[in-house]
Amino acid sequence: MKILVIDAQGGGIGKQLVAAIKQNITNAVVTAVGTNSTATAAMLKAGADYGATGENAVVVGCRTADIIAGPIGIVIADALFGEITPRMARAVGQSAAKRILVPISHCDNIVVGVGDLSISAMIQSVVQVIQSLAGQQG
Repeated sequence: MKILVIDAQGGGIGKQLVAAIKQNITNAVVTAVGTNSTATAAMLKAGADYGATGENAVVVGCRTADIIAGPIGIVIADALFGEITPRMARAVGQSAAKRILVPISHCDNIVVGVGDLSISAMIQSVVQVIQSLAGQQG
């Protein structure tokens, strides 16, 4: 199963996602794509199998991923302090992959109807969804 983790800024959410996925999902091949080299480096350090940086890496990665995971801002043009370009958001949105989005409310985007969960609780929810999807695919 090919999992694409996308993150921006310092890569903190992506780093936690990569670590949790690698620890809990044995057949996962994780590609980490950061909008900047700091985010990519953080995710590689967390155990991603592959890493790349920038807009084109997001676009190319979205073509072959089975699952895309990251903060909700990856589907919103100009989100994450402008690090998500319209082309990136479009590639994520148009991908055939399942998208698992962490509902972080910041950068002028507020997600309502979501409980006030800790980041670690949200990361565990992502892992549970991926495990469920893996069971359906296997």
